Amino acid sequence: MNKKDLKRFKDLLEAERDEILKNAKKTLEEEACVDPDDLPDEYDLASSEYHQSLALRLRDREKFLLSKIEKSLAKIEDGSFGLCEECGEEISVKRIEARPVTTLCIRCKEEQEKQEKSFS
Repeated sequence: MNKKDLKRFKDLLEAERDEILKNAKKTLEEEACVDPDDLPDEYDLASSEYHQSLALRLRDREKFLLSKIEKSLAKIEDGSFGLCEECGEEISVKRIEARPVTTLCIRCKEEQEKQEKSFS
């Protein structure tokens, strides 16, 4: 992969990381502080708790994505970004554009999914 592509993916991953961190901070500051005394009835309280639970679940998924982003950024730094972890072949740029945190080429990913289906 050329330096221009690496820079583009690094910038993309850093922007996505920054957005996730901004959303997490927003959740902590705004959405996680519900005072039951501010809500007029139990329906409002239940709705607020549901919304809070959903926001926290979304942040949990983003936490998982954040770890993948950090791993991808480390791979850019050590020169292994864009190489399939299974076969060692180069992952196509189109695949990385679609999923910048991917670790498998399309062939190995398809094989992984076939194996997962057979265990279902």
